[in-house]
Amino acid sequence: MKKLLSIVAVAGMTAIVACGPSAADLAAKAKADSTRVADSLGKIATMQKAKADSMAAAEKAKADMEMAKAAEAAKAAHEDSITKKLIKAPKEEKGAKKKGK
Repeated sequence: MKKLLSIVAVAGMTAIVACGPSAADLAAKAKADSTRVADSLGKIATMQKAKADSMAAAEKAKADMEMAKAAEAAKAAHEDSITKKLIKAPKEEKGAKKKGK
């Protein structure tokens, strides 16, 4: 009975060890996992760069719009000052007068 129990125990241990993945399978799985992680990190980096570029472009567009509004406001204020006769209108250049005549 002891021999039979020993044989069954050895056979059971052998079956458990034989059913697990081999070293080559584990190495292949580890390589696939590391490749997947590297690809995911690459995608994340690409998305972060695209987001940063988009934000920079939006900030530049906002700054350009604010500069255009400021220039327009300055021009309107200048024309308003001329209209109210607070300042004199700029004199036209001599070449511009000749073309108009």
